[in-house]
Amino acid sequence: MMNDKPRGTKLNHCPHCAAKLHIEVPVGDHVPRYVCGSCNTTLYENPKLVVGCVAEFEGRILLCKRAIEPRLGYWTVPAGFMELGETLEQGAARETREEACANVTLGSLLAVVDVPEAGQVHVFYRGTVDGGKYGIGDESLESALYLPEDIPWDDIAFRSVDIALRQFLAQKQAGTEVVHTEIALRNRG
Repeated sequence: MMNDKPRGTKLNHCPHCAAKLHIEVPVGDHVPRYVCGSCNTTLYENPKLVVGCVAEFEGRILLCKRAIEPRLGYWTVPAGFMELGETLEQGAARETREEACANVTLGSLLAVVDVPEAGQVHVFYRGTVDGGKYGIGDESLESALYLPEDIPWDDIAFRSVDIALRQFLAQKQAGTEVVHTEIALRNRG
């Protein structure tokens, strides 16, 4: 049974003309959307992109303990929402600088993880921490380089990060570099 309301943000007024919105399935579409009867604008809300980097230095992986919700106090790789006007690579490098005060040399694309419950797509790159230098950014409580066997798996913040880390390690052990795709049907807690 199809939901009779649009997914995502609840809207009341048109952002273009301020008229009251109504809900309908536009001609040629298959899902309900907010539509303005005054200026005939159909509003689409699409998934948001999260970009990140599994960065390593001399066999250790850079992790950050989150200082913000969601998942405050849990570990993650540097990642966050992509900004308008930047490329995927620029976003992944920026997030690494912001969260871990680290410059990275990005490698190949590692994983694309669909997170439909959150309305997001998470994109992860491989990377190397330049000079092994890192710190603690404003959105982090701690940052550390972990040997694979010391990764705090039970305290990883998000399912998508768990997927990216496990793929990185499995591919490194196998000597391969492929783009892994997966759907994270449920995030933790």
